Amino acid sequence: MRDMTLTQPDITLTLDLQGVIQDAQLSGEVSASDIDSWIGLPWTETVADVGADKVRRMVEDARVNGVSAFRQINQRFPSGLELPFEYTTVSLGGQGGLVAVGKSLKAVANLQARLVAAQHAMEQDYWKLREVETRYRLLFDSSNDAVLLVRASNLHVVEANPAAIRVLGMKPDGSDLLAELWPEDRSAVQAMLDRVREYGKAPGLLVHLGRSGQALIVRASVMTSHPGTLFLLQLLPAGLTPQAPIGNDVLQIDELIERIPDGLVVIDPEGMVKRANRAFLDLVQVGAERAVIGERLGRWLSRPGADLKVLLSNVEQHGLVRLFSTSINGELGTEIEVEISAARASDAKSSPIGVLVRAVSHRLPEAGEGEGLGLVLGTLAEQVGKTPLSKLVKDTVAVVERHYIEGALELTGGNRTSTAELLGLSRQSLYGKLNRYGLDGSTDAIIKEG
Repeated sequence: MRDMTLTQPDITLTLDLQGVIQDAQLSGEVSASDIDSWIGLPWTETVADVGADKVRRMVEDARVNGVSAFRQINQRFPSGLELPFEYTTVSLGGQGGLVAVGKSLKAVANLQARLVAAQHAMEQDYWKLREVETRYRLLFDSSNDAVLLVRASNLHVVEANPAAIRVLGMKPDGSDLLAELWPEDRSAVQAMLDRVREYGKAPGLLVHLGRSGQALIVRASVMTSHPGTLFLLQLLPAGLTPQAPIGNDVLQIDELIERIPDGLVVIDPEGMVKRANRAFLDLVQVGAERAVIGERLGRWLSRPGADLKVLLSNVEQHGLVRLFSTSINGELGTEIEVEISAARASDAKSSPIGVLVRAVSHRLPEAGEGEGLGLVLGTLAEQVGKTPLSKLVKDTVAVVERHYIEGALELTGGNRTSTAELLGLSRQSLYGKLNRYGLDGSTDAIIKEG
C-alpha cells in the first residue's frame, strides 16, 4: 500500500461513521473553492455518479478494517468543476469518525492527455510515411527505365526495379556494380559518383554493361537513408547518341566551368537558378550546388527585386548586359561588390541566360575613376567655415545624388523606367530630379522613355 503520509494531502474530509462530511479542508495546491457547502452532505453526493459506489466501499472498509484501499474518484466542487483525486479513508477509532485524504491527479491527467495526443500524432506520421513509401514503391516498380539503388559505401546493388531486372538481368542480391561494367568504364563511373556525392549532380556517362557490352547512359543522384547514403542510378539505352561528347568532351567542359575563377550561373527567363559553378557558390556562401538550384538569383543581390528585374529587362530588350554593378549578399552575412555580365543563349525568349559574376571589391581604381566627384566634393570641403553647414550638406547631397543618377542612366542606356527601378524611385520622383539637375529633355540625348 502506498504511504500518502509522506506527501501533503490536497484535500482532507472529516466524516462521521455514515460518511457524512463534518469538515473539509483544501491545500494551497488546489484552487480555492467554497467547500463549506459540503458540510452536512453525504460524501457520495459530492462526487461524480460513477464514484458513489467507490465512496461507499471506502467508508465501509475504514469502519471494518480501519483503513481503505486507494481509489480514484472525480470530485465535484460547488462551482461545477470536476477534478480527479486519489483517496484513502482512515478510521479515527471508536466513535471518532473517519478521515478521507486525497491527492490531486490533475497533473497526471494532463500528462496522460499529452501522451494520448503524442501517440495520435505518431500514428498520423506513421501513416503518412507509409503513404509516401507506397507512392515511392509504385513509381519505382512502374518506371519503364531501369533504376538501381546502390549503396555509396561499397557500390553494391541494394535494389533493382522490374525494368532493371528484365532489361539488364540485374537483381538486388548485393552484387558489385563495378563488376557489372566493362573494366575501361569503371574508373569513369567511380569519378562520376564521387562528383555526385560532392556536388549533388554530374553529367550522364556512357557505359557498357555485362558480357554483351550493352551501351547505356547512366545518370546518378544522391539519396540520404538509413543506415547510409545511397545512389539512385537511372540507366537508359544509348541508342544513336554519340559516345565522345558524353564520355569525354562534356565532362571536360563541365570541369572547365567549375574551374572558372568568376562566378558562373545559368538562370531561366524568370531568374530561377538552373546551374552554378563553385566560384558562384563561394560568393553566396553555399556549400553545394543543389542548395541554389530552383532559387531566384535575386535572393543574393543587394536589391533583390530591383536588381534582378533590371537585369532581366535589359537581357530581354538587348539580348545581353555588360558590367552591371551590384552587390552579392552571402548566406553568412558578407556583402561583396560585383559586376555582372549576362547573355541569352539564343534569340528565343524562353532560352536560358548565362550570368557571369565577378567580384570587384579589391580592384584598384583606374586612373581618373571618381575624380570628377572627388574634385567637386574637395571644392565643397574648402568652403568649411565660409558657408553655413546646412548649405554645405545640401550641396553635397545634390552632388552625390546627381552623380549616381548619371551613373544609373548610363547603366540602363538612358531608360527612365529602368533607372527609376534601379534607384528605388518612382518615375515622377525621377523626373523631378532630372529636371532639377538639368538631365532631362534635350540636355541628354541618351534619355529614353520606358
